[in-house]
Amino acid sequence: MFQIGDIRMKNRVVLAPMAGICNSAFRLTVKEFGAGLVYAEMISDKGIVYKNEKTLNMLYIDEREKPISLQIFGGEKDSLVEAAKFVDQNTNADIIDINMGCPVNKIIKCEAGARWLLNPEKIYDMVSYVVEAVEKPVTVKMRTGWDDEHIYAVENARAVERAGGAAVAVHGRTRVQMYEGSANWDIIRDVKQAVNIPVIGNGDVQTPQDAKRMLEETGVDGVMIGRAALGNPWMIYRTVKYLETGELTEEPSVREKIDVCLLHMDRLVSLKGETIAVKEMRKHAAWYLKGIRGNGKYRNYINQCESREELESILKQLVEEKETEKYATQF
Repeated sequence: MFQIGDIRMKNRVVLAPMAGICNSAFRLTVKEFGAGLVYAEMISDKGIVYKNEKTLNMLYIDEREKPISLQIFGGEKDSLVEAAKFVDQNTNADIIDINMGCPVNKIIKCEAGARWLLNPEKIYDMVSYVVEAVEKPVTVKMRTGWDDEHIYAVENARAVERAGGAAVAVHGRTRVQMYEGSANWDIIRDVKQAVNIPVIGNGDVQTPQDAKRMLEETGVDGVMIGRAALGNPWMIYRTVKYLETGELTEEPSVREKIDVCLLHMDRLVSLKGETIAVKEMRKHAAWYLKGIRGNGKYRNYINQCESREELESILKQLVEEKETEKYATQF
């Protein structure tokens, strides 16, 4: 267990915020596999302040997801504080997280996301303004630095702590690395040793064994899993189980994968309507199919789906084919 402010997590496994991925349908599905804490995808402070309908819809949280951290991003004090106050007073989020790691250009140009990594003083000022304005715990998710010549992870984490931040999550890559190369766990360890607030480690956790190794090598309080959970919420379950008991549970069967994929799709349909949900579900279905031998033709079919019924039919056809193959090999 670990704690952020007054929010207690039942274990140390955390779902990372992933843009375009971590809506309520995905988060709830992962939560049911045992995640101690889930993060929502980053949400624009300006979108909240200007009451953009699409943005406000992103604030929806199912009570079953809790505890949950709702992440906002922005580059200006007034809008960031106003957005944080709105989240504090009008949502059932448990934690407000400030994005300080997004590497994409359109966010950087707004002086938001990873742009903050170059300025520990701005971090201190902005976090302190938000902390003062809200009741919920305030945290930051950041990267190690801008590039190899500008690694200010320790200074930045100390600025977060000094400003009243309740925790910091550190992705072990620089902004320049984007999602390539290897995550630097040594810097994550340095951050953990430099501050007294909880630290969550993120980057290159692909297996339950990786999660255990990160906890042991860096001393972090929690371990964050992102891309390894795409189409694979069993990664969350298997990691929780492995950390608690040392037991490595089996990978899911094809039928189990497809059953959860269909549940995920139905939740997405309820959240966004069939047309949008089916289009978004194409990428998720491809992730669920990863590791299934001969899935290429099914991925091609899925990419042309226009309806829930069509997608369900294709996925069930895959299950039938694989179970027939398995049965045939037994005789």
